[in-house]
Amino acid sequence: MMSILKRVVPLLLAAALLAGCGQTGTNPSAGDTGLEEEAYVDMIELDGLEEIEDEAVALASSPVALLKTLKPVASGKKVEKNEKAKIDYSNVKDGYVMVNFTANTKKRLKVQIQGPTTKYTYDLPAKEWTTFPLSDGNGKYKVVVFENTSGTKYARVLTLSLDAKFTDEFAPFLRSNQYVDIEDAPNTIAMAEKLAGKEKDPMKKVEKIYDYVVKNFKYDTKRAETVKSGYLPVLDSVLKEKKGICFDYAAIMTGMLRSQGVPCKLVVGYAGSVYHAWIHVWSEKTGWVDGAIYFNGKTWQRMDPTFASTSNSSKSIMKYIGDGSNYSPKLIY
Repeated sequence: MMSILKRVVPLLLAAALLAGCGQTGTNPSAGDTGLEEEAYVDMIELDGLEEIEDEAVALASSPVALLKTLKPVASGKKVEKNEKAKIDYSNVKDGYVMVNFTANTKKRLKVQIQGPTTKYTYDLPAKEWTTFPLSDGNGKYKVVVFENTSGTKYARVLTLSLDAKFTDEFAPFLRSNQYVDIEDAPNTIAMAEKLAGKEKDPMKKVEKIYDYVVKNFKYDTKRAETVKSGYLPVLDSVLKEKKGICFDYAAIMTGMLRSQGVPCKLVVGYAGSVYHAWIHVWSEKTGWVDGAIYFNGKTWQRMDPTFASTSNSSKSIMKYIGDGSNYSPKLIY
């Protein structure tokens, strides 16, 4: 029996993910140029840029307002700026910074955030404030804004170094950001409120939202085959269509839980040898539940809505999900 499972599980995983989950490369250093230097002093070639951008490909009623206390805001109290860009770091204690490229440009823009242990690279739209989480915990960060010059070469526009000390460890995982945009998802917030009802127990909320997604959403094989670099989930669209790739599944569950005040991490990494996305949740009783949220009467099962949904929670897949050794986290949003 075990030999059959060993052959069947990889096939089921491959069929479930298809092209929606691919591999990614590492992020090169942005250099250490100081703030005193003028913009465009040097040209940085971001090797492996296509692989970095393909992370998104891999993951690829009455409106209810998001709690005001959880809305990211560029309050202007602490700002690093020049003639091209602004970095608002007024709310570092709440686990995020906001960036606005204010100059006119048609070139591609990037923000790179180097934390104590991990480096993240994001796309940046021009002429609007965009929120970026400080996902790496307390410690020293470097935030760098880049503008494309040609090919994979980018010019450093603005750099900020800061020392982050959060109000609490899960501050970055309660708010909206570029990867989990709940500010522009009133229907997703409304659905989360409907599902949670009067429930106060965070893990009960998790169970209800998990069950809803697993039972009602389908894996979108067409999107998996056609999704392009730079893809980010639009939560209300995912909710309306009730289908998506692993990135969509994880993002909509993360958004719903955060809107209900449940700290939640959108995790990107490897399920076996396949690039994938899943979630971690937090409660006062359990702390961070990194490997499981579904209790089947005997054991907790890993919170991976994609595998559970696409396989109809078959025993072989649920066994694979429940084995933490099959999952290797890489990035957290």
